[in-house]
Amino acid sequence: MFSIKVEAGFSAAHNLRGYKGKCEELHGHNWKVEVVVVSPFLDKIGMVMDFKELKSKVYAVLEKLDHTYLNKIPYFKKINPTSEHMAKYIFTSLKSKLPDLKSVTVWESENSAATYYE
Repeated sequence: MFSIKVEAGFSAAHNLRGYKGKCEELHGHNWKVEVVVVSPFLDKIGMVMDFKELKSKVYAVLEKLDHTYLNKIPYFKKINPTSEHMAKYIFTSLKSKLPDLKSVTVWESENSAATYYE
């Protein structure tokens, strides 16, 4: 099995409803996102897929999140915009465009991340 990974990022604000602490207040992050695609096969030139194509698909999803207040995005109006839910949201947004998508990891800080995979 082969896998490739790209990293991208976006900046956004959010607050966690029902959280008892500072994160209940409006605050922002410079989020880092890792997307992994897998395949048992390589194409005719030896790639899982072109990194440029993968990055383009990831950037298209992240562009919708960049410089937003995440709580106002319809998906997050009732679901808390935690790192866990962010990873699932991004995964779900990419899945139809990337059938071999393995996982999405969302880093909200240098040492705190959440991963979603199916």
